[in-house]
Amino acid sequence: MRRRLTATAVLLAAGLLSAACSAGAGGSNGGSGGSSGGTAKATSVVTISNENGALWTCGFSPFNGSDTLLSVGFVYEPLVFINPLQNGKTTPMLATSWKWGAGNKSIAFTIRKGVKFNDGSPMSPSDVVFTFNLLKKFPALDLGGVWSVLSSVSQTGADQVTMNFKAPAVPDFYYIADQTPIVPAKIWSKIANPVSFSNPKPVGTGPFEVNPCTKQNITYTANPHYWQPGLPKIKKVQYPAFTSNNTANDQLANGQAQWGSQYIPGIKSFYTDKSPNFHYWFPPTVSVSLVPNLKNPLLANVKVRQAMSYAIDRAKVSQIGESGYEPPANQAGIVTPTFTSWLNKPALAKFGKAFDPAKAKQLLAQAGYKLGSDGIMANAQGKKLSFSVINIGDYSDWVASMQVITQNLKAVGIQLTPDNLTNTSFDADLYNGKYELAYYDQQTFGPSPYYELRNWLDSAGTAPIGKIAATNYERYSNPATDKLFSQYSSSTSAAQQHAIINQVQEVMLNEVPIIPVVSAVDWFQYDTTNLTGWPTPGNPYSQPSAYAYPDMEQVLLHLRSK
Repeated sequence: MRRRLTATAVLLAAGLLSAACSAGAGGSNGGSGGSSGGTAKATSVVTISNENGALWTCGFSPFNGSDTLLSVGFVYEPLVFINPLQNGKTTPMLATSWKWGAGNKSIAFTIRKGVKFNDGSPMSPSDVVFTFNLLKKFPALDLGGVWSVLSSVSQTGADQVTMNFKAPAVPDFYYIADQTPIVPAKIWSKIANPVSFSNPKPVGTGPFEVNPCTKQNITYTANPHYWQPGLPKIKKVQYPAFTSNNTANDQLANGQAQWGSQYIPGIKSFYTDKSPNFHYWFPPTVSVSLVPNLKNPLLANVKVRQAMSYAIDRAKVSQIGESGYEPPANQAGIVTPTFTSWLNKPALAKFGKAFDPAKAKQLLAQAGYKLGSDGIMANAQGKKLSFSVINIGDYSDWVASMQVITQNLKAVGIQLTPDNLTNTSFDADLYNGKYELAYYDQQTFGPSPYYELRNWLDSAGTAPIGKIAATNYERYSNPATDKLFSQYSSSTSAAQQHAIINQVQEVMLNEVPIIPVVSAVDWFQYDTTNLTGWPTPGNPYSQPSAYAYPDMEQVLLHLRSK
């Protein structure tokens, strides 16, 4: 789940719309383990292997960015599940239906009847209204930034809740309906300071309840009051607090854990070769990019940025830096195959070959650069194309990727000097614009490419050098591009939305404000020895990682014991 939480925290600090849109002593596996896979008896228990880096605090606030992956989806539910892997396919949850008002300036949800919280008390539309108004009263809880677009939320009928917008904000349906968990008013209305409330005994409508939590392990047991008859089929979930990737990976490889959500080097020999029941699927979600500081006078030259894009061998970065798990990205900024239907193929074809060092050298020559005796391109004023690039030193894959990128750019006369920083130092430099180049994934995933592209290019999220930018760290600004995002926000027409994103892709290809290199993925390993119903490339009913919320609820509701 790397990067996701840090990015959210910064967006909140800036008061702007965030976009999100994700463990072995102490964890019993309920008898489901087995070193070879296929030898264990049937079980209705699943054990999760996801290295967290620390012991559990046993806090389950659905509005605390550090706890959401442990509470939302397990204990708390949204109004609607929206699947980003299926172009925003919707599944009604606590809301049975919804309807946009005139001009897409309001939306009315019909709230499901007969739903109970896990303490047996009824959930009602008033709980929905209370939840949203709680986020308004305490902005630090508003992880999805919904009150940056909402003007009011009220009950408008026996089972209806109407939300009014300051202006049309169609894409924010994702944050409102999918990313906002509903909590019981009877409990949260009595909390004096909900921002600091750890919520050790969470009460929600979800399929599981916490029973119990220790520093070493969280046990989730099936909610006896769950509103979907006969579900969940899985009666217990064990979530050990792994502090080492190696330990977590070992649990998967020996069959003690069935659901993995992390990087495994040499996954074939280490994992899948151990059993025909061991599988993995890594769906691409967002881009890992080379981010130029557009306030740098040399990087402000579009031909220099174009040359950089052509000079990078993305396939080689994918193979060497990411073991081939994270596929090459494209300059259009569309993550494939997840969003292939959105790709502006004619525009990308016009851009030409993704890796073209000769074209890169031609562009630099057109920009007035000549190769010096030191192998570095310089212009007539003697300014050299020599830049530092900040990276996160703890991410060995990013460090290896940057070595490939550095070699690629050196081949066309551009010198990079990697500066491998701690997470904290990297974030501070990136957000304040105190860098020349950066290697980064902004982790803004939603049900269409709009969410990541807007995060990159909308000038509303950026800031002057020295001030924290919530998004758009490269400091790109173009009123015409801003207008495209505004038009998208006003439309519920799929055809119009696609046409707008086509134009945004042309901005990416022509102006190269940011340089996508590879596509980051959801890490997902799964064991079919005793369990069936896992998401697969052929049935991508949700994001598959255990840290993807509220998607993990859909996984748990689909799982069955063989």
